[in-house]
Amino acid sequence: MAGVKGVAHFSIPVSDINKSAAFYSDVVGCTLITSDGKKHAFLDAGGTCLLLCAETPPINKSDFTDNVHHAFIVDAERLKKAKEELVKYGVEIIKTEDRQGGSVNGPRLYFRDPDGTRLEFIDMTSYDTTPR
Repeated sequence: MAGVKGVAHFSIPVSDINKSAAFYSDVVGCTLITSDGKKHAFLDAGGTCLLLCAETPPINKSDFTDNVHHAFIVDAERLKKAKEELVKYGVEIIKTEDRQGGSVNGPRLYFRDPDGTRLEFIDMTSYDTTPR
């Protein structure tokens, strides 16, 4: 089988395309490419396509035990500013940490989209692909 060259897009289920497209544009910082306002919205997330799909969102746990989430790479300056920007939009930061020694390393913070899907901003300092 041929090797994977990258990720073409990833999809996030949302209950309201317009509300979520605005959130991912205004709060997360993606660029809206196109939206039909009903079933799909395509956004650019730093060179990777993010597809919002009108579907029943996954059930997310409020106690941070949900493991499925989506991480967006940001630089150190953007990560610092993200704390005040998220508060400005009324978005709660649910956890911050600086994880090192794993596969994906760096300081990060977690928050949720309007449907409760956990999101992450990470200043990715290293990516260790060594099989363990």
